[in-house]
Amino acid sequence: MTLCYNKHMKKTSSNTPCPCGSNLKYKKCCLIYHKGANPKTALLLMKSRYCAFAVGDAHYIIKTTHENNPDFSTDFKHWKEGINSFIRATEFLGLEILDFIEGKEESFVTFKASLSSGDMTEKSRFYKVEGKWLYESGEIF
Repeated sequence: MTLCYNKHMKKTSSNTPCPCGSNLKYKKCCLIYHKGANPKTALLLMKSRYCAFAVGDAHYIIKTTHENNPDFSTDFKHWKEGINSFIRATEFLGLEILDFIEGKEESFVTFKASLSSGDMTEKSRFYKVEGKWLYESGEIF
């Protein structure tokens, strides 16, 4: 089990600790993915997506969501507005990875995100499509 902690930061300096809790600077961790590098595992994608929420990168959330996801929309402007509204209303306080089941084309990450609205525990499903991991769905419990 990996425990990660961060403070809410929408304007994130590249030299601050990465919000995913890796103990690396943001520029040496998730910023690399936010700028276009391909996360090699679903776990790295999950952590970089949490980080994207924490730093306010709605574009990355959209780009890394599988088309089967219930929130997926071809109305990217409206979808992005919804994500940004959630980001503005939420403080991202920390991330705890509870379980990671790695597969070649399908993987699962169970995590607990500490948010200003309360803790959220989710088992996320990721699919690998054309060599890239995408967030397909999540079961919140």
